[in-house]
Amino acid sequence: MALNVELLSLLACPKCHGGIVLLPAQDGLLCAACGVVYPVREEIPVMLVEEAMPLDAWTGSRPDKP
Repeated sequence: MALNVELLSLLACPKCHGGIVLLPAQDGLLCAACGVVYPVREEIPVMLVEEAMPLDAWTGSRPDKP
C-alpha cells in the first residue's frame, strides 16, 4: 500500500508549519523552508522535529542504504 496522497496534502512541517513534499523514493517528506527531511517508516510519516534530518545528510530511512 502506497502513501495516501490526499492525506499527505493535509500535512505540514511541525517546525515551521510550511508545506512538505514526498521525495521520489517515497522514503521521506521534505520541508524546503527548513531544509529537513522527515522519514517515512513502514509507510507512516514520522512528523517529529527530533526525527528530522538535514537535507544534505539525508540518505533515506531504509537500513539497506549507507
